[in-house]
Amino acid sequence: MYRIVFLLFNSCCMLMACSDTKSPQLPYYNEADFTPIFVKNKKEIADKISHQIANFAFLNQDSTLITEKNIEGKIHVANFIFTSCGSICPTMTRNMKIVSDSLKNEKSLSFLSYSVTPWIDKPSVLKKFKEKNQIQNKNWHFLTGSKSSIYQLARQSYFAEEDLGFSKDSTEFLHTEHFILVDKNKRIRGIYNGTLTLEMQQLIQDIRTLSENEKF
Repeated sequence: MYRIVFLLFNSCCMLMACSDTKSPQLPYYNEADFTPIFVKNKKEIADKISHQIANFAFLNQDSTLITEKNIEGKIHVANFIFTSCGSICPTMTRNMKIVSDSLKNEKSLSFLSYSVTPWIDKPSVLKKFKEKNQIQNKNWHFLTGSKSSIYQLARQSYFAEEDLGFSKDSTEFLHTEHFILVDKNKRIRGIYNGTLTLEMQQLIQDIRTLSENEKF
């Protein structure tokens, strides 16, 4: 429920930001409750924004090791899926593809789709999944590896679930519809419902805003 409240509040904040400036500044998100924080300069960022996506290392669909170094200096969008999912994951993948295709010329943009059933989704399975969905973006990585590492990253770095991530451990199954927008300094700047096509338009707009305005 708090996510719904957040999305409504976030929309209002965006509208106010747009009305105040010609070039809106996206908020930062420092906590799992996604309270937006607006800052104006580098000093405020250093003082108020402590949370960043933690370091990681996972294999992608080509059995290539992908780490935080691959997204260094890049905006990225993350989500959490599994290839055998018959409910929300196909919709999420189609919607992520809308964003990917719309921004195919953005060289400093990556997409990270982490498998929440990594014991099933080996690189070869993820490769077939990417091909099946006709995804050609070389900067869209489908990632697999240690279950506990993926779940910890999802809950403690990306704040990916409805319930506060810190209250769960890796034994509890992770399933979330959220897309998380992360800036070039690995700070969270937006959350979106990946099952809603309409929200993809907002995500596209926010990525463009980051690309144009991010100077830190």
